[in-house]
Amino acid sequence: MKKNITGLLLFALVIVVLCFTACSTDDGKTLYLFNWTYYTPDSVIKQFEQEFGVTVRIDSFASNEEMFAKLKAGATGYDIVVPSQDYVSIMMKEDMLAPIDHAKFPNGKYISELVLSKASYDPTMEYSVPYYMGAAGIAVNKTKIQDYPRDWSIFADTRLKNHMSMMDDMREVLGDALMYQGHSVNSLNDAELKSAKELIIKQWKPNLVKFDAEGFGKSFASGDFWAVQGYAEVVFGEVPQAQWETVDFFIPEMGGPMYIDSLCILKNAKHYDLAMEFINFIHRPEIYAQFLDTFYFPPSVNIEAEKYMTVTPHYQADDMVNCEIKSDLAEGLAKYNEIWQDIRFTD
Repeated sequence: MKKNITGLLLFALVIVVLCFTACSTDDGKTLYLFNWTYYTPDSVIKQFEQEFGVTVRIDSFASNEEMFAKLKAGATGYDIVVPSQDYVSIMMKEDMLAPIDHAKFPNGKYISELVLSKASYDPTMEYSVPYYMGAAGIAVNKTKIQDYPRDWSIFADTRLKNHMSMMDDMREVLGDALMYQGHSVNSLNDAELKSAKELIIKQWKPNLVKFDAEGFGKSFASGDFWAVQGYAEVVFGEVPQAQWETVDFFIPEMGGPMYIDSLCILKNAKHYDLAMEFINFIHRPEIYAQFLDTFYFPPSVNIEAEKYMTVTPHYQADDMVNCEIKSDLAEGLAKYNEIWQDIRFTD
C-alpha cells in the first residue's frame, strides 16, 4: 500500500511539473511593457492587441530611478521600457538595450528633426525611439494677476508672494535659474552654479509657498497658488475644462530644461519582433494622434500626427526650440545634490 501511495505521489508530482512547464511556455503573443504610470492610452493598447492578436501586459513606474533600480536588481521579462534621456544614455553605457531594427520601423520617417537634434545621446535612434518630448513651464491664474513677466523671473515678483510654487526637482529648478542667467541646464561650472543657487535662494524662494512636485496642480486649481512651475498636463488635469481660458501656460522664450522619453527594447527581451511591431504601431500617425489627444500634447515627436489630432495642445513644439535636455551628469550629480540641499534647507 505504501509503495502504491509513493508511486501515485511521484506520478502526481511529474504531472504537476509537466503542467507547470507547459503553462509557463512562452507563446510569443504577450508583450511586456514597463512604462510611466498612465502614459499609454488604453484605446491604443486595445487596438494593438486586436490588430496583432496579442496581449500587452503593463507594469508602471513613477521615476527613472525606480525603473532602473528594479532592472538592476534582476527584474526580467520586460520587452519595452520607456526611460528619459539621461537614463537612455546610462542604459546604453551599461549595455542594457537592444539595437533598433530600422528595417522594421518604417514609421521612423515621421520622427521630427527637432527631437532628433535634441537627442544628442542617440541622434540616429540606434537604441531608442523618441516617445514624447516635453518641458515644464509656468501656469498663471489670469483672474488673480494680469501684468506679469512671461519668463522665469516671475518667481521674483513679490506681488505673488505666498501664492507660488516651484517643483521639488533640483534639475528643473536649477536648470531654470541657469538658463535664465544664460548658461546650460547641465552646467558643472562652479561659478555658474553658485550664481544660480544665489538667485534661487535670494530672489525666488522667499516668494514661494513651497517646492512641490506632486500637489501643485490641485493647489493651482483651488486658487491657493496663482503661479506654478510644472507640467501642463498636470495643471489642466486638475482645472475644470470650463475654466481653462483663465490659465496662461507658457514655456519661457529663453528656454529651460526639457525631457525626451523614449521607447527602448531591453537586451534580454524575449519578444523583440513584437516589440518592434509595437514601436512602429505607436508611431503610425493616426495612432500617435490618440496619444497626443489624451494629454493635449503637441506633435513634438511625430509631426505627421498633427493632421489627425482632434484637440488643441496646451503648448506648441516650437515653444521648446530654445530648451535643452537634461543630460546624465555622472559624477557631477553629487554637486547638484549638495547645492539642492543648501537651497531646500536655507531659510
